Amino acid sequence: MQTSNDRVPHPSTGIIGRWVGRTLLTLATTLALLPSAQAQRPAAAPAGHISGAATYNLTKEFLAAAPKRFNGSPGHLAAENFIKAHFAPEIAAGRFETDSFSASTPAGQQSLRNYIVRYPGKKDGVIVIASHYETNWPLRDINFVGANDGACTSALLMEIGAYLRAHPPTGYSVWLVFDDGEEAVKNWSNSDSLYGTRHLAAKWSQDGTLGKIKAFMVADMIGDRDLNIDQDQNSTPWLIDLLSKAAKNTGHTSSVFKNVTAVEDDHLPFQKRGVPVLDIIDIEYGPPTQDHPEGGYHHTALDTIDKISPQSLQTAGDLFLEMIKLIDQR
Repeated sequence: MQTSNDRVPHPSTGIIGRWVGRTLLTLATTLALLPSAQAQRPAAAPAGHISGAATYNLTKEFLAAAPKRFNGSPGHLAAENFIKAHFAPEIAAGRFETDSFSASTPAGQQSLRNYIVRYPGKKDGVIVIASHYETNWPLRDINFVGANDGACTSALLMEIGAYLRAHPPTGYSVWLVFDDGEEAVKNWSNSDSLYGTRHLAAKWSQDGTLGKIKAFMVADMIGDRDLNIDQDQNSTPWLIDLLSKAAKNTGHTSSVFKNVTAVEDDHLPFQKRGVPVLDIIDIEYGPPTQDHPEGGYHHTALDTIDKISPQSLQTAGDLFLEMIKLIDQR
């Protein structure tokens, strides 16, 4: 993701960062999971909740299985197998779709895959929650694992899926999208970024799915220990208001809207087609540096499991479940 049209080269990688000229305002107010790994996971959270501890532990499992997940790598395939193993019940029930496509990138044609998991509801309409699962292609030669940038939000969607499996939606259907190719392959631009969601928005526009979507929400970089979810100006105003209400209802007002940003992220292809969108993101990750004004952990080898926390993932899980509830009631 990126927050400005201003871009500068990143000296350590020779690429252009996804986030640079930040607008910041301070507001006054393998094909299956190992059985042993599954057995070590905490018990499910009480009804109505997603466990931040379980999400954190699942993030560790995901990173162990697929630490580097750049396009075309063995780790990318391992990540896909990890996701599919987690959703074996949905695959068996015919509610899991593999959306394969080919994208023209600065590194040539790349084969990419989005995964869509569907939980049918009682009302006519769909709430979509999306997260990218791959890691940054230009950083493939360093030890970049993307614990916060892709791994923990993928784990969060898996935990939301486990929750919905036990507590099927009573309002709108909920679809989980694990999108591929969010990261730029060379330099962030309209044509070199957001490959998966650009493809999916076009596909759903053609087949009529787009008109059924009541809200398209993105989970990105929200495991940060120092969590403060941005007020993203590229998101739909009524969904921003609803997120403020969700934070109040769940007791998480201190974790939202300290900063106002305008983020270029996976919601934009849907926003441009008129879909209500919300980017739930904390773009400031780690102490700012000259090379990384968005935070010294972002797109570096420092984006590791110790930089995220179960508490932040608990907050994120609470907010997403409350957002589903509030959108259903609207």
